[in-house]
Amino acid sequence: MASVTQRIAQITQPRGGYLKPSDFEKIQLNDGKELGEENVHAGVIGMTVDYLTRFISDRNANPDKPIEHSLGSAFEISIQGYLIRTQLVDKKELKQDEKNGVDIVQLMSKIKGLDDESIIAAVKATTYDVWFRNTPFAFTSKGAVDTNPDKTTINNIRILVERSLEFWKKYGPITVDGFTFENDGYTATVDSGDGDYLTKDTLWDFKVSKTNPTNKHTLQVLMYWIMGKHSKKKEFTNITKLGFFNPKLNTVYLYDTNNIPSEIIKEVEDTVICY
Repeated sequence: MASVTQRIAQITQPRGGYLKPSDFEKIQLNDGKELGEENVHAGVIGMTVDYLTRFISDRNANPDKPIEHSLGSAFEISIQGYLIRTQLVDKKELKQDEKNGVDIVQLMSKIKGLDDESIIAAVKATTYDVWFRNTPFAFTSKGAVDTNPDKTTINNIRILVERSLEFWKKYGPITVDGFTFENDGYTATVDSGDGDYLTKDTLWDFKVSKTNPTNKHTLQVLMYWIMGKHSKKKEFTNITKLGFFNPKLNTVYLYDTNNIPSEIIKEVEDTVICY
């Protein structure tokens, strides 16, 4: 029993990978902006960019919807993480959170858009993800009160979200935001895992990274596509491309699923996912 990413860590791929990253079409976007060095953990930045992009996209699409709905949807993991924290730490710590303005209610109330205060609050809120994703590690991880993005980091996040929003203008609209593989997609070997986005014909994965996708990343989207087909969910019926967008490099990577050899699909089905 493993998630998609855990299963990928367990197996050895053939030389170059089941899907070679170099076989993806690489499309460089250009906004003329440069990023500086950041003072916040890369994982926190990646999640913050993801959540702010989702939040602003939802606000743009549904301007009449209460802002709390958009925040609750975009920052769901952060909110759940904070709720777990409230059950596990001393009441004095929770009182201190409130005093320092870093409890989840106060942080959510500060997020309005891409102004500095919103970005700082979003970064601090995202530090609570770890309580949901990896609870034992949360006790020793850097918390909201000690996570203070500097001017360069704030500006980087703003640029990364703007790039993501521009990307969706060109490659959207999104048809499914967050997808899973209930019915027949999961197996006894791979029993969990969820993907980022679907558009009309492409399965997308967002990677906020200084580097290009690796063969672990390409196997991840290949597994998602295969599991989607096995799930028999209609949203996977017309998916003919696998794609990455990396806002840090402002680069799109695309692969036509018609070019995947049938023997590769079968090997991943039989020996990786284990149908």
